[in-house]
This record gives sequence, structure tokens and C-alpha cells, in this order.
Amino acid sequence: MKRTTIKRQVASLVLFLCVWALGCETVHYAVLEEMESGSFVANVAKDLWLDPKGLSARRARVVSEGSRQHFQLNSNTGNLFITEKLDREELCAQTDPCILYFEIILENPLQSYRAEVRVYDVNDHSPEFSDNELLLKMPESTPPGSRFPLASAQDLDVGNNSLQSYAISSTDHFRVYTRHRSDGRKYAELVLETPLDREEQAEVSFMLTATDGGSPALSGAAEVRITVLDINDNVPEFSQTLYRAQVLENAEQDYVVLTVSATDLDEGINGAISYSFSQKSKKNVSAFSINPVTGEIRLLGPLDFEETETFEIDVQATDGGGLSAHSEVLVEVVDVNDNAPEVKVTSLVSLIPEDSAPETVVALFNVRDRDSGDNGRTVCSIEDDLPFSAKPTSKNSYSLVTENAFDREKVSEYNITITARDLGTPTLSTEERIIVKISDINDNSPEFGQTSYTMYVRENNGPAVLIGKVNAFDSDSEQNAKVTYSLWPAEVGGLPLLSYISINSENGNVYALQSMDYEQIREFQVTVRAADGGSPPLSSEVIVRVVIIDENDNAPFILYPLQNSSAPANDLVPRSAKAGYLVAKVVAVDGDSGQNSWLSYHLMKATDTGLFTIASQNGEIRTTRLMTDRDTMKQKLIVVVRDSGELPLSSSATLNIALVDGFSDLYMRFTDAAVEEEDNGTLTMYLIISLCLVSFVFLISIIVFITIKLYRRRHYGERFMSASGNFYGNSNFQNNLIDVKGNGTLSHSYRYEVCLTTGSGNSEFKFLRPIIPSLPPQHVWNNPDFQKNSLRNELLSMSR
Repeated sequence: MKRTTIKRQVASLVLFLCVWALGCETVHYAVLEEMESGSFVANVAKDLWLDPKGLSARRARVVSEGSRQHFQLNSNTGNLFITEKLDREELCAQTDPCILYFEIILENPLQSYRAEVRVYDVNDHSPEFSDNELLLKMPESTPPGSRFPLASAQDLDVGNNSLQSYAISSTDHFRVYTRHRSDGRKYAELVLETPLDREEQAEVSFMLTATDGGSPALSGAAEVRITVLDINDNVPEFSQTLYRAQVLENAEQDYVVLTVSATDLDEGINGAISYSFSQKSKKNVSAFSINPVTGEIRLLGPLDFEETETFEIDVQATDGGGLSAHSEVLVEVVDVNDNAPEVKVTSLVSLIPEDSAPETVVALFNVRDRDSGDNGRTVCSIEDDLPFSAKPTSKNSYSLVTENAFDREKVSEYNITITARDLGTPTLSTEERIIVKISDINDNSPEFGQTSYTMYVRENNGPAVLIGKVNAFDSDSEQNAKVTYSLWPAEVGGLPLLSYISINSENGNVYALQSMDYEQIREFQVTVRAADGGSPPLSSEVIVRVVIIDENDNAPFILYPLQNSSAPANDLVPRSAKAGYLVAKVVAVDGDSGQNSWLSYHLMKATDTGLFTIASQNGEIRTTRLMTDRDTMKQKLIVVVRDSGELPLSSSATLNIALVDGFSDLYMRFTDAAVEEEDNGTLTMYLIISLCLVSFVFLISIIVFITIKLYRRRHYGERFMSASGNFYGNSNFQNNLIDVKGNGTLSHSYRYEVCLTTGSGNSEFKFLRPIIPSLPPQHVWNNPDFQKNSLRNELLSMSR
């Protein structure tokens, strides 16, 4: 029956629940205690004018002030439900109204609404007496109208459901009255209506019933037993009817609160007074003790102003004859600042981008102080040198917002200390530390270590040679700081830039892709671009200057006398020429530069070494003395032109000089015939010797060639795999290298045609002749093998 009645009350009250003060700073709701878990409270979305569909997207949730979550929010519908059965007495004890506070937190953006739910009491507790039997002693001389306070019954309910009245069963001697204390509690006062007579009735007993105001009313009862004592003429009297005292809540144990005093005019045992508490409530008994002899009231333990502000103690003085008097002691607890503020972070965004706008909400937090007055008033602050500020949103609620723009490259993380300080004396404070990290955005382009780079490479270099490195640094982080290098398209010497050099996109190493020829390209510039991995990517450029260092790879080229004609150059010198006569001038050039192009001229061989000399600087050939009749008519000079390189290269030229008496044509023809007959014998001997030497060298070459060929075939596969592995196995080398054949003055491979003629009378030997590609004259003349072959061909033609 009781449970059915409670359910009716719950259903009746839920029908009339409404939202108080909608649209104000705090949203108010009301529920009855003892409602089952999952009971509906209200639709938060409707009350806050929010779109229910957006609650889930904004991760709506409920955060209670205490450690327990009494309510749950359905983020899909906006309905607020009870998570557990609410017991008002457990939550708030005797505090009325009983209010539970919580916040409704929304994200994206962060937003909070403060709400409170008032828990209404239902009559689920009946009044109870601490003792089932109340014992009193009264002398038979007690005059009618005497009043005796009785032990109060305890009802955990509040309001109309709490204890309302007392009643006693039928008796001729007493009546009971319901009295009110200053704190609103009710107690029973027993009044003697007719005199007692111990000889007629030594003990009077009846039932004392305490009834609450619920519907239906609940009650509790205790038996009152009064022993009638023999006459004791004087009753003890207290010095005051009401004692007042104040005690600090941090007072130590055994602290003397005050001393009560009573006197009795009787003598002997009837005048001996003992003190005790007449109302033995749990709260008073656990906090205070009274000395039965002296009346000192002392503390049993520390007090807590936040739990109880005032204690009302009923003190009883009883003499030896059983007579007693009563007085009331009112103890006021004085609050001290013994509770530091409490900071509770309800929501935190720990990672924010560095381009966050000012007033961006980073965190939500609450500050609570259990003290009262100035001791409970708080102020909140953070360090001044941080780009954040704490702004109040509602009572004791704050939001942490940004003030200025961020630069992650300077500060990537902030350690924020929230300090909550009360206004008590001494001041107490609490610090709560939170860490906010700044995420990177791509706001810095790569920066090169130098404004420009100069790299050097020697000509005739092999492919894939590392010639230098560029380096760029990006102060951003992660992908935004990943630098990729590339070359801007351009042309050098009519060929694309990418055919000359390549750059490693990851480490900036610059490689030469092909052999460089100083005589074609002496230097060139390229633009290297460094781009980061951000979106969109940022980039910067730098100029790289590549300088080709000259190598001595060009032999001197002789312009005069010409060496590409079938007949050697001839010059005439009159026999009447004086010493120092300019016979001819050898003219040569060198395709190299610098020291490699400095030429010197030397007379390697001459028919008469003492007749001619050559200037080493300019190549002028002059006579050293006067001609004599003993000097041979035909003089042959071999001149060597040598450069000044570290490994010098040289070229030679042959000059035939005829000593004549005059310059007539007839004389010239005669002279030529005579010279030819004179030299035929000597030349034939030289040719025979040369043929023998060449034949011997040829046979040796054939044997060596066959041996090398067999050896290469056997080990070709092993060497090829080894070379391939060494070349391509290097992970630092660019795989996109190309092979560009040079057409400069680099070394060339030659094939030689070797044969013997048959059917000739003298078994003439045909010389080795190089089969070479068509090259410009300069390249042909610069080839030493070609020059030697030309010389041999010239000798052969002269012998024929």
C-alpha cells in the first residue's frame, strides 16, 4: 500500500514538472526522489532551443559537480534521464531544497549550459525514537503545570513529510505539547496536569507517538515510563536558561566550549548535582562531551562548518533525589578558511592550430570553494605572459580562450597553470596545470644555407660524379618541413639541362651526368628549387653556378707547316743567307686554356743540327751560321710543339729545306731530281728496317690480342655482374642518369685494318690504318695515333 501511494505521488508530480526560468543563466528542473533509473526528466534540446540532430555531432554530454553522475543525456533526442535511483536523504540529508548541479557541455564550438535539478522529498521515512523506552523520574511533590522535554524523534524527510506532531495515549496525569526549536525541529514537551501520589501509583507509563505530515501519515512510537519519587523539596536551578558559545571549526580536541552551572538548595544526596545531555542526538553526542561533576562541555573531535553551522544541546542537571532541571546550550561554529578552492576541468582541447583566431575556446572549467563568506569567494587567473585568458561564463564557471596569434616555430607547447584563490585570511589557492600543444601549418618556405652556390667539376669526368650539394631548411614540422629539390628546365649548349646534371630530390646532392668538355662549355648556371610538403607547398630558389675545370686533353695543333697534304712542306734557303736568316715559322694552337695552352717549340731532329735553330717561344726557324759547299742540299727538320700541362702533350711537324743558289724553275726541277736520286738509297734502307720492325710488332700484337680475347670471354659474365652491382647498387646515385656521347676532344676508340697483299713481287706489307669516325680537322690532328699513321703513310708514299 505504501509503495502504491508513493508511485501515485511520483506520477502526480511528474505531470506538473516544468522548467523554471527558461532562457536565464541556469536551467531548472525538478524530480521526485525514489524515481527509478532511466526515468525521464526533461528534453534539454527543446528547453535550450537547440537542434536535437546537432547534439550528437557536437558530442553533447552532462558533467555533474560531484564525483557521481546522476543523469544521462541522450544526444540523439536531447532527453535527460536518471541514471540511478535518487535518495534525497542520502544526497542532501536535512538540507532543503535539495538541488543537484550539473553542466551540459557542447563541442565544436565549446559551449556550456548550467542546469540544476531539485529533488523533491517523498514520505518514505517514518519518525523514529533513539530509544524504544523513555525513563523519567518525578517526585510526588512535582506541582501541576511542570513541563518536561522528552527525547525527540528523528524523521529523515523534510517539509510536510517531516515530523509534525506528538501525541500520548490516554492518561489522567499528563498532556503532551509539540514545541519548535529555532532550527525548525519539533520536540515533545510533557506537562503535568494533576499531582502525583507515589503511594497511590508509583509508576506512570504511556505511549508517545510521533507523526509526520505525509499522505498517508507515518508515525513512530516509544513507551514513556515515569517513576514517582519520594519528596525532594528543591529542584536544581541553572544559572541561565540559555547558554551561548562560539567555537572555531579548527579547534582542537578537548577544547572547553563552555561550563554550565546549576544549584540545589537541598542538602546531602538531594543537593548533589550531576550533569548530562538530555537529548542524545547522534550529531551532538559525537561532537561534544559533558563532565557530570563540573559541567564542562568539551570537543570530542574537529568540527566542520560546511556540514553543521549550529549545535543545540539540551543539558540536564539532576540532584541525588532524582529531581532535574533543564537548560539549552547553543554552540555556533565559526567558519575558518580551511578549504582551498577546487578546480575541475570539464572539457579541454589539447591541440589547436597555430592560426587559431583570438577568442577561441580552449578549455572549460569550474571553481568551487566549500567555505562561506569571503572564505568561499574565489578569483581565477593564469600567467600574464601567456596568450590565454580565463573568462567567466557563469557563476564559478570559466572558459580558457586565446588572446593572440601563435607561432609554433617559436613556441610549440604551452604549460598553462590555472590559479584559483579565495578571499579568506589567510588566502588559500589551488593550481591546475593543463598542456596545450600548437599544431603546425605550412607558413614557412624552405631557406637555403647560402644565397648562391658555386660547384667545380673537372672536364672529362666520368658519369654520376658528385660535384656538390645544396641544403635548404624549413622551420615547419613533419610533412610541412619535408624539403624536395628539383632543377628548373633550361638548356646549356643546345642540350637540355637535365642531360648535364641531376639533383637528388631528397638530400640535394648534385651529380654530373656526362663528361664535360671545357672547350665547349666553360661554365653554366642552373636554378635549384626547394619545395616543402605542405598544402599548398611553399618553395624557394637558388642559383647554382657550375664551373668546368680545364684538363690538358688537347695536343697542340700545327697550322704551319700543313701536315695533312700528301707531300711534306718545302722551303728554299739561299746559300748566301747570313746567320739568323728567317727560314720559316712554325705556327701551332692548343684548344686548352691557361697553362695547358702555353706552347714551346723544339727541334727534335735535323739533317745538320748545327745549321738551324728554332725559337722556343714563337717557333721561328733561323740559320745559325753561313752556308758552305759541304752542307747537304736537302735539309730535313722535325719540329716538336709541346704544351705546358701537368702531363704535357705534343705534336710534330716535318719541314724539308732545300739549299739553293738561285730560284729559277729549271734549277728547281734539277735540284729536285738530284735530291730525289740522292735520297732514294738511304730511304730504301730505312723502309726495309721499318718493315721488319713493324712485322715483328704485328706478330706480337696478334698473339696478345688472341690471348686477351679468350680471357675476356671466360670472365665476361662475372665482370659484368660485378660492375653492374657496383654501379647500380649505390642507393645514393640517381637512377635516371642518361648516356650522352661526347663529340668533343675526348679519347676515342679505334679499329685497325690489318692485311698482307699477295702476288706482289716484294711482298709489300700494308700498314695498320685506323678506321675512325668523321671528325673535324682539329680532332683528327689532335689524335696522336692519327699523326703517327700519317707519318708512316707519308714515308711509304715517298718510298714508292
